[in-house]
Amino acid sequence: MNTVRLNITLPDNLALKMNSFIKPRQRSKFIADAVQQKILELEGITLQQQLEEGYRERNKESLEITKEFENLDISGWDEY
Repeated sequence: MNTVRLNITLPDNLALKMNSFIKPRQRSKFIADAVQQKILELEGITLQQQLEEGYRERNKESLEITKEFENLDISGWDEY
């Protein structure tokens, strides 16, 4: 696996909390896992937004088609 060296800064309190759970030689993996998890979360949110937008567009289209064929739907029914 190729890696890239980054120089990041964290707030003091966040670094202290991280260091209380993670050994010094495991920080890179911990941060990479956290970033990966956040990226997956953001991708899920983006996908959800795209699906909602697509649904709204299809809904408008479906209503227009229904209106267009409304007279044909009613024309074959027996009158009571």
